[in-house]
Formats: sequence, C-alpha cells, structure tokens
Amino acid sequence: MTKPRRSETAAVHGASDLAKKNAPVVSPIYQTSTFEVTDNDEQERVTTTDRYYTRWGNPTITEAEQTLAALEGTEAARVFASGMGAITSTILALLKAGDHIVAQREVYGGVMKFFSQWLPKVGIETTFVDTTDFEQHARAVRGNTKLLYLESPTNPTLRLVHFKKAAALAREHGLISMVDSTFGTPINQHPAEYGIDLVMHSGTKYLSGHADLTCGVVCGSQKLMDQLWETRTTLGNCMDPHAAWLLIRGLKTLAVRVARHNENALRVAEFLGQNKKVRRVYYPFLKSHPQYATAREQMSGGSGMVTFEVEGTGDDARRVSEAMRMFKLATSLGGVESLVSIPVLTSHAMITAEQRKEMGVNEQMVRLSVGIESAEDLIADLERALEAVGAKQSVPVG
Repeated sequence: MTKPRRSETAAVHGASDLAKKNAPVVSPIYQTSTFEVTDNDEQERVTTTDRYYTRWGNPTITEAEQTLAALEGTEAARVFASGMGAITSTILALLKAGDHIVAQREVYGGVMKFFSQWLPKVGIETTFVDTTDFEQHARAVRGNTKLLYLESPTNPTLRLVHFKKAAALAREHGLISMVDSTFGTPINQHPAEYGIDLVMHSGTKYLSGHADLTCGVVCGSQKLMDQLWETRTTLGNCMDPHAAWLLIRGLKTLAVRVARHNENALRVAEFLGQNKKVRRVYYPFLKSHPQYATAREQMSGGSGMVTFEVEGTGDDARRVSEAMRMFKLATSLGGVESLVSIPVLTSHAMITAEQRKEMGVNEQMVRLSVGIESAEDLIADLERALEAVGAKQSVPVG
C-alpha cells in the first residue's frame, strides 16, 4: 500500500497487510492467560511481547491496538479495561508527585472527580480553565505543569476545543496534550493530525457500538505508549482478549454506523431547535452553535450526541425522558440504539452542584445518544415526549 488508508478502510482492515494468504477472515480470539515456551531462554525473550502473559499483552489485544492506531493516524495505541482506566493509567504513567495539570472545566464527571479528589492525594494538582479561552489556559501554566487535558466535543454541552490552538499552546510550554475524543470518534475527527499528543476514547461507546463491552483506548507516539504499557502491566488495568475481539468486530462497522449517527442526530437537533418546549439545543453542526465554524473546520460530522434544555423545570426534564419509548432511559452512549439520560443524575452526578454550574450543566438538560433507527420514528418519539413539559402530575385521591 503506497497511500495511507482512509478511516473507513482502516476500521475494517486495521494495520494488516492485504497480501493474499491462507488465514482466517475473522480474527481469532486468543482466550488464554498464558503462553507456553520451548525453553527458559525463550521465556526471557518473550517477556516484552504479546505472547508471554495476558496482563502483559495478547495477540488479540495487539490487533485491536494496531487497528486503533491506524484509525487515529498515530504510531501506536493501548487498550484498557475501561475509559476511566485509560485516563487514570495515563495520568499515573506520565506524572508524579509535584506535577501540575491544566484541564478544561467541562469534562466528564468521573474525570473531574479523579482530578479534584484523587490526584491531590498523590501530590498532583489541577487548575481548571474555560474550554474555549486559551488565554486562561496559558495563564494557568506553571513551571511544574506537565499535561494539558482536553475533551472535545464536551459532555454534555458539546463545546469544542480548537485542536490547532491547543497543540500550539502545549508545544510552546513543553506540555503533553491529551484529548478525550469519545464523542468525536476517529471517523469525525483526528486530533493527532493537528498536533495533539494523546487521543483517548471510552471504547465502550462508539468504537464498540453495541453496548456489550467496557474498554478504554489511548493513541499516540510509540514512546508514550511504551510508558503506558509499563503502567498498565503494573496496575493490571488490561483488557480481556474476548472484549478485545468484540472491539475489533465493532470497529469494522464504525464508519457506516457513525455516518448514520451523524445524519440522524442533525435531523433530531434541527427538530428540537424548532420546538417551542425546548429552550436550547446543543449540537456542533447546527449553525446556531457558537463554534459552528470550528466544527466545520476540524470535524467531518457532528456526532450522534444531542443535548437540549426543556423550557421548564428539572421535573419537566425528568418527565420528558421518562415519556420516551424509542429512546431508552439509560446511561452511556454510542450504541446502535438511542438512549436518553439526565446528566445531573448520571454522567455528572458524582461531582458537586457548584462544579456542575461552572460547567454549564443544569437540571433542565436532557442528553440524547441518537442511534441508527429511523430518524422519523425518533423525532415522533421526541415530539410525543415533549408534551410532558409542564404537565401536572396526577394527585392520588383519598
């Protein structure tokens, strides 16, 4: 192959060569915890390979990692048991006591909790800044700052980080830049192309696509991935071979799924934007989005996530979410089926009300993970559910 493969091809074939050979079309699962060797000399040689012990590595895991690296256009990748496992292991691999992080304020609630409550216990401080104000980012950098942590699009407000500006800021100050690209997917955006050092995904979401596994992914240079491998091996935060096989299977349909997610979500966002019972809609590819120009510059699609605020109270938001039938009331996102959740009760429930307020997360927010069903059916479900806004609850008699 003389040309780089496009994302749609990399998702199916990964980093494998396409020469004809007598091999299984579907990748095998190496469902084993350990590997036999012929002698102790070989035992010493294989300790740094994927044929030693599955906590160190496994051929199925290796194939998943090579496919993900090909998708993101990076030298290498590492997979983990969960998205949070990927984040925590990366931070612990690259930072030490006395180091400092500059992180945007609008991040997943679990990350906010880890940065604000857990990292101080090991002597690592974090300064939180506005997502789009790079002057704040620059002012927050100290002599001991090591990492610039980002998320784009953000959960659940769908604000964007300008990747070129973020990468330039990190290079200027000698920082490692890391972005959670879960909502963006490797189909809609490629942060590494703009100079971002580490691209992270909760693979549980779009990468797997079927709500049947939990995993995390970090992609970047071989040097950084080697550091992550050592930490993952020590902490035991490895991915199971069968889960890795499910991830590989999910990746094969990533491009076609994301195309449908993008199409459906835009139609849903446009519908919500015209509904009188909706106060505000958050979606990067709506022209009303304050960063629409950035979205069109660095994204090929707006993703399958849509957030909106009801014109009412938090109780109204709850009633709307409970009135939906096509959208299942459940946490998580990125599967083929549509989901609805209330961020203050799910993704951002583990942080304080003050932190949620600073992020712009309120009780009227409803977050949709728009699936691949008929857009007409999804819109009809939303239209009917929105009738619950302002509806009085019946009071039992007697």
